[in-house]
Amino acid sequence: MSLADPTDPILPPDLPGPEAFTDARAAVDRLCLLYDGATRHLCDAFARALKGDIPARRVRAFYPEIRLTTTTYAKIDSRLSFGHVSYPGTYGATISRPDLFRAYLEQQIELLMENHGVPVSIGMSDTPMPVHFAVANDAALTVPQEGAAEFTLRDYFDVPDLATTNDDIVNGTWERGADGTAPLAPFTAQRVDYSLARLAHYTATDAEHFQNYVLFTNYQFYVSEFEAFARRMLADETSGYTAFVSTGNAEITTPDAALPMPARLPQMPTYHLKRADGSGITLVNIGVGPSNAKTATDHIAVLRPHAWVMVGHCAGLRNSQSLGDFVLAHAYLREDRVLDADLPAWVPIPALAEIQIALQEAVAEETQLDGFDLKRVMRTGTVASVDNRNWELRDQSGPVQRLSQSRAIALDMESATIAANGFRFRVPYGTLLCVSDKPLQGELKLPGMASDFYKSQVSRHLMIGIRAMESLRQMPLSRIHSRKLRSFEETAFL
Repeated sequence: MSLADPTDPILPPDLPGPEAFTDARAAVDRLCLLYDGATRHLCDAFARALKGDIPARRVRAFYPEIRLTTTTYAKIDSRLSFGHVSYPGTYGATISRPDLFRAYLEQQIELLMENHGVPVSIGMSDTPMPVHFAVANDAALTVPQEGAAEFTLRDYFDVPDLATTNDDIVNGTWERGADGTAPLAPFTAQRVDYSLARLAHYTATDAEHFQNYVLFTNYQFYVSEFEAFARRMLADETSGYTAFVSTGNAEITTPDAALPMPARLPQMPTYHLKRADGSGITLVNIGVGPSNAKTATDHIAVLRPHAWVMVGHCAGLRNSQSLGDFVLAHAYLREDRVLDADLPAWVPIPALAEIQIALQEAVAEETQLDGFDLKRVMRTGTVASVDNRNWELRDQSGPVQRLSQSRAIALDMESATIAANGFRFRVPYGTLLCVSDKPLQGELKLPGMASDFYKSQVSRHLMIGIRAMESLRQMPLSRIHSRKLRSFEETAFL
């Protein structure tokens, strides 16, 4: 067996060259053709290599890309916060899984062409496609661990490259390409592929099941209530919901169908109440802690959801609060620390009016209270998120003083992380928590008290989150994706 010489010509797939398109659907069709050809080329060569037919030279395929070039400073209709570029120049985006992102890509390309009056170019990029991500599309193939195959993987195939698998674009630290190209989309193809693989690992459901409206919780108690609601919706032919997906991609379309129980739950059990156009609701139990919250939102962000909201439990910090009260966050005290390197703590995380109103109206509808009476069960204020679950055991003078100075009314470990990552990734966000204990007043979360609390409040809390998401679904994208989340020099794509 001879090693492939890196100086030898590579073996590329035979695919069409760059072509200009003025029709968004045709442009995405070409992206699909190029992507499928590239992945098939790698999968076929890799399958043969696993059987002992080692290629004589390196096998390489590239991601397809979209390019846009505009030469005018003429002011365009900028009422939308997306769908256009700010300055003349060339902009590009490498693309993965165009089949999964078809509706999104068609929408974004159509806006570009309408706003700038120029075609887009579809062709192959110069970014190699890692074989790991190519074979992810073939259930019959997996990449063995280093040394397990009879050939040295990196001598023949490309592997993931951290130089193109990062958050430089969303963090605002990107640099123009050697040819002056600026980014057209918030994520590179390799970054998308990385997150799609991680999502399948952490949630045990495939990316195509994720819906545009995402609820996060930190307790498994919410899952049974979500499933019960899903079954009621499947029984209602007018609901618009078409299927419910559980762990392991188990899917039901009728209200009485059985769902198999998994042998073990994944790290972040995830459930999807689907609509045909993807505008349903996904519930993710992220568990406890800011690290999990960051991990989940890091990866779900590549799917470009229209909103995500935290509906978890929290410690109430005011004596005037009662167990079961709701907290609508309008500010965040970030002591979670996991995002400090990507989004410094001094960056303000603003409340988004569209989300706040949807949540407040959902609480009013579910509790049948409004106006001043709503204050009986819901307070608005600052939510503090910490990275230490047992913060109560520390010297109280420091933490309690900071909490008091910040005017915080509740404390948890996830909400600020989810909101901050929503801000960073330009995903509209919000938080509605439920008070489950009051440690400063000696009401600790004890087993008996917790059981009674969970039974009485979980269903109501979840329904508020669902009502809010259904309200947001009726909102035009131009309203929910506002300029509050866009920086000076933004990508054209959402």
